[in-house]
Amino acid sequence: MNKLLSSLCLIAASVGSAAAFAAPFTLSSPDFTAGKLLPSAAGGKPGNDPACHGQNISPLLEWQNAPANTKSYALIIQDPQGKNGLGVTHLVAYGIPATTQRLERTALSNGKGFVGGLNSKGTEAYVGPCPPPTLDLHYYTFTLIATDLAPTALPAGLLREELLHRLEGHALAAAGTVAGYQAQIPH
Repeated sequence: MNKLLSSLCLIAASVGSAAAFAAPFTLSSPDFTAGKLLPSAAGGKPGNDPACHGQNISPLLEWQNAPANTKSYALIIQDPQGKNGLGVTHLVAYGIPATTQRLERTALSNGKGFVGGLNSKGTEAYVGPCPPPTLDLHYYTFTLIATDLAPTALPAGLLREELLHRLEGHALAAAGTVAGYQAQIPH
């Protein structure tokens, strides 16, 4: 009996330590270093807003080591400092198939490879940063959520809050990164 118990403890310890050393679910981009600035081209396009001076080119994003049973991903890009602290959502994307491990540069801007939810501007694609032209540096959070939902499970046009509500009980893990962006100050 002691030999059996000893063997079971050894097996349990081996399984536990293997799980403890599993590679983490990560999100990264070759277009920016976590905690550093986004490229200026990632900023919103000039128009009626003088703070916009970019080209609205969404960065390339890639991820690895998603949890088992992942069927789709959701991606949210936010500026929690935007709108004077009320926050701005730059992208709500979901229905990204589990077979996808990267979204190419401009894919998010062009609405490719995902089901679009509504961002703060009311569009279903990436809207680049346009913080006010001050010395204030804004930080943008990129959150990728692995889900057990089929890519076609959710309808297009969900707001961030609606998406998060529908992901309750279906989110398996999250990976994220943060990048800064600062508007150019006019001279």
